[in-house]
Amino acid sequence: MQPDVHAFFDEATFTVSYVVADPETRRAAVIDTVLDFDPASGRTSTASADAVIAFVRQAGLTVDWLLETHVHADHLSAAPHVRQHLGGRLAIGSEIRTVQETFGRAFNAEPTFARDGSQFDHLFQDGERFQVGNVPAQVLHTPGHTPACVTYVIGDAAFVGDTLFMPDYGTARCDFPGGDARTLYRSIQRIFALPPETRLFMCHDYKAPGRDEYRWETTVAEERAKNRHVHDGVTEDAFVKMRTERDATLSMPRLILPSVQVNMRAGEFPPPESNGTRYLKLPVNLF
Repeated sequence: MQPDVHAFFDEATFTVSYVVADPETRRAAVIDTVLDFDPASGRTSTASADAVIAFVRQAGLTVDWLLETHVHADHLSAAPHVRQHLGGRLAIGSEIRTVQETFGRAFNAEPTFARDGSQFDHLFQDGERFQVGNVPAQVLHTPGHTPACVTYVIGDAAFVGDTLFMPDYGTARCDFPGGDARTLYRSIQRIFALPPETRLFMCHDYKAPGRDEYRWETTVAEERAKNRHVHDGVTEDAFVKMRTERDATLSMPRLILPSVQVNMRAGEFPPPESNGTRYLKLPVNLF
């Protein structure tokens, strides 16, 4: 079955959010929303998420799911804001608990910070099936970029998070805590095993050199034939060597420190301190 897919591109973070809807029942899922955040001032706004909310209302859709592909390091999730206005169950892969344990220690999170994924309404297991209206959906655990990355296969469309980029840009980095290039290669092979005509939707696009426009939709067949890092014929060892060497040259994402602190809490900020203000931490010489 073929769901309707509507993309919302946030150029400030190069992130693509999606509304995925069953055209028959008008039930929908919203994937990887963005909370606007200015790191210089610490101020937030909801313009990006409000555009998604407005579209859902205008289209007459009912949101059943708010899906996160992983704990993002490049933008803050707006899932709580979207849930407040549209409803739906907020879900992520069950390995979120690994990420919470790792970064809970890294940021010396408050004693009340739960590391069991309970901030989310549902934790998906690998292979778990669900529905978006009448459209069948399945979750594939696709770690490597992070331990908790999942791919949502909804009808003939798969939402791969940061596991893959467009063929001319390549694949995700693996040098964050819990990342692993060999694991990423094997996860990509799971995606490549989907039917060749499966539509693949990226979480980001950064415009590969020589390309003038942003793009975020491709197919399994196109990725297998043309992905510059991991096309058919690239061995696991060759990929690991390339990915490891490339990652060593990359700088930290601009929003990784605020993003992870918020996203590991399902889009919520840390609790207010004694003066009523919420704070995000900036670890010194840790990463």
